[in-house]
Amino acid sequence: MDEHTATRPTVLLVDDEESILNSLRRLLRGQPFDVVLAGSGAQALEIMAAQPVDLIMSDARMPGMDGAQLLAEVHRLYPTTSRILLTGYADLPTIIKAINEGQIHRYIGKPWNDDELKLILQQALEHQRLERLTRVQNDQLKVLNATLEKRVVARTSELQQTADMLDLAYEELKRSYVTGTEVFSLLANLRLPKNKQTNRQLIELVRVYCAAQSMDEAATRDLTMAAALYNIGKLSWSDSLLVAAADKLHSSDREQYRGYPSQSESLLMTLEPMKDAARIIRHHQERWDGSGFPDHLKGDAIPFGSRLLKLAVDFIELQKGLILERQMNSDEALLYIRKYAGRLYDPELVEDFVQACAAFLSDVTLGDPSVKALTTRELEAGMVLARNLNADNGMLLLNAGKVLNLPLVDKLIAFESMEGAKYTIFIKLPEETANLS
Repeated sequence: MDEHTATRPTVLLVDDEESILNSLRRLLRGQPFDVVLAGSGAQALEIMAAQPVDLIMSDARMPGMDGAQLLAEVHRLYPTTSRILLTGYADLPTIIKAINEGQIHRYIGKPWNDDELKLILQQALEHQRLERLTRVQNDQLKVLNATLEKRVVARTSELQQTADMLDLAYEELKRSYVTGTEVFSLLANLRLPKNKQTNRQLIELVRVYCAAQSMDEAATRDLTMAAALYNIGKLSWSDSLLVAAADKLHSSDREQYRGYPSQSESLLMTLEPMKDAARIIRHHQERWDGSGFPDHLKGDAIPFGSRLLKLAVDFIELQKGLILERQMNSDEALLYIRKYAGRLYDPELVEDFVQACAAFLSDVTLGDPSVKALTTRELEAGMVLARNLNADNGMLLLNAGKVLNLPLVDKLIAFESMEGAKYTIFIKLPEETANLS
């Protein structure tokens, strides 16, 4: 066994603020690794020259040598040491530099979540342990291959066990990469108010659909990473543009908006495991009729993953007010998607997507045969609302369970006309009618 693997791992924390270092030391007390502190990049390199370090976590903004420079130097001198960037700034150039030159393993934003930070450190150390194990096993394989002809019978079982261990280690590395993209996607959310954040819901929705369709692990992994980072190209936008509805943008902003899929792809293409996910991201704003962007692909020329990602992105963003100015509820968003099947969306995917949403999301009633979507002029006295009805400005007009009468229907029609709106009302059908349908 390698001598270093028999000892407790060592984690080096680097920050020019003593209060941050003290806070981290208290948080990590009792963890299964030793903690060493450094107040600058230069001091960190001195420590690493004097003792082995398994993982270094550095603040991005430090005087003299910043975090990206330090981690790049650590990568050059100690390539097997895991590297994590810690910062409170959504500084895209610094992050890109840290990824490209320091080849960081993770990114953690300030303020951090204590449990999440400890989990990330544990995962990074486990990741490194698996990489070290893989290198040891590879060295053993080289020795075995040198004398394979003489020992093939005796070593067959041992070689099979070794191969299985390597397969497991490789699969764990790939899963760790997916986890890394999800952690990194939190960066995009930091730029948005909570009611405009999409990435977490999008990741969960894509996983739900992939599971419902029994998609293979590789396709699921690529779609999950694409869902996590589809909007990374928006990080350089102004705050006002980030929260604006796409259909209300002025011409100059619209051009910038249409460029974000290509920008997102460019940021990710240098990462080999992200190439397939990056291609999905590039084309997720293409439209089935060819009117999308950036390449005006049409129909089956659009990658399958991109067609699915567009459904999921639009479903979530319609509810966040990022496509139309009005925020839709989940049923209205699905009706919108059904309406534009064959124009914006692959018509072969729409119904499976609607059914997946209805089966797995509790606030969707569209898949319920006892619920019907009507216009105001189709309403009749005695009908019962299946879900709340809100005005375009978000004001609650009628609550679920309300029994309609003719004066109330007339008021709804008049209010709709006065507001210049067009409401969709979800009605609960009588049990006997639902059974017939």
